[in-house]
Amino acid sequence: MSEEKEQEAAGKEQEQKRERKRLFSYRWIVKNIPFFLFLSALAVVYIYNGHYADKTIRDINKVSRELKELQYEFKTLKSEVMYRSKQSEMAKAVEPLGLKELITPPVILSDTAGNKKEE
Repeated sequence: MSEEKEQEAAGKEQEQKRERKRLFSYRWIVKNIPFFLFLSALAVVYIYNGHYADKTIRDINKVSRELKELQYEFKTLKSEVMYRSKQSEMAKAVEPLGLKELITPPVILSDTAGNKKEE
């Protein structure tokens, strides 16, 4: 009985080998070349998409860093302009030019001839 079981097992193994050989025969491979090319193209597109996504993320991070730097620069310059536009700072800035602050209020000029025509 054991000999029969061994022969059956050996027969099954040979049959499986024949099926594998038939499955991977030259004809089968040639017949499925378009499918293999399609799978290869899909793999290339998949790899490209991964690299493109990585590049896009790097670009986004780079632009984000530049934006933060520009925001900091804007805030710094804005505070500097606010400081320099104070009246006391303006007076200090124009003092070397010989300009001084007015102590008396400005004189208002009025046109008396223009007022008569309007009446």
